[in-house]
Amino acid sequence: MRARWKTIVPPVLFGVGGVALWQAVTVAAHVPSFLLPAPTAIAREFVDSAGHIAEAARATGTNALIGLVAGALFGIAAAVLAVRFPIIDGLLTPLAAAAAAVPIVALAPLLNSMYSTTTDTPRRLVVTIVVFFPMFVSAARGLRQVPQVHTDLMTSYAASGWQVTRTVRLPAALGHLFTGLRIAAPGAVIAAIIAEYFGGLQNGLGSRITSAAANTAYPRAWAYVVGAMLVGLLFLAVVLLLERLTRRPLDFWRST
Repeated sequence: MRARWKTIVPPVLFGVGGVALWQAVTVAAHVPSFLLPAPTAIAREFVDSAGHIAEAARATGTNALIGLVAGALFGIAAAVLAVRFPIIDGLLTPLAAAAAAVPIVALAPLLNSMYSTTTDTPRRLVVTIVVFFPMFVSAARGLRQVPQVHTDLMTSYAASGWQVTRTVRLPAALGHLFTGLRIAAPGAVIAAIIAEYFGGLQNGLGSRITSAAANTAYPRAWAYVVGAMLVGLLFLAVVLLLERLTRRPLDFWRST
């Protein structure tokens, strides 16, 4: 319990102190709201617009979640094929790196032009592409870092390559998979929000931030930013919870 308090208290104190300093500077220096609204103004707007923020967060979160799941599954499947077949590895690795190098600001308008403006498919595709690369890299690294004694044992049992992957490589790669998910989960929310800046349905956090800023409602825009931060933290918390739930089976597998 003492170790937990030592882990939790410092960042909480730092965050509270940062917000207090922010409030003091904006009030004492009379900082205009278009430069930096005061935290109290943002909090009032957050409370007043809580329903609209929740609705926009639900839309953005749904797109991010679907893209995250799809990108993770595609990344893991591609990593399994790459580890299993060297030819596929030589083909997929450069393509994955190229996909990661494409900026979202260039990819989102292109996908929006390919689909109707009444669908969320382009945004989900953007998230899928963004998530694919970290999941592919992490999964491939984990699948390759299997103790040789384990693969030799499965070979002595006349196990096929797919049986080795399913029973040895995937359990051993869980730690690397969750490392990729910790990177990809907040990135999925960021990608979903950025994709909303380039047309389509005006129902997400990104479009609401743009609309509020265009109407000079800067505290409201920051309130939607706070909503985006909460969605990202929620995604990360779920990944950490899943990792904790799978840690004991993983430790048992390693001990045996």
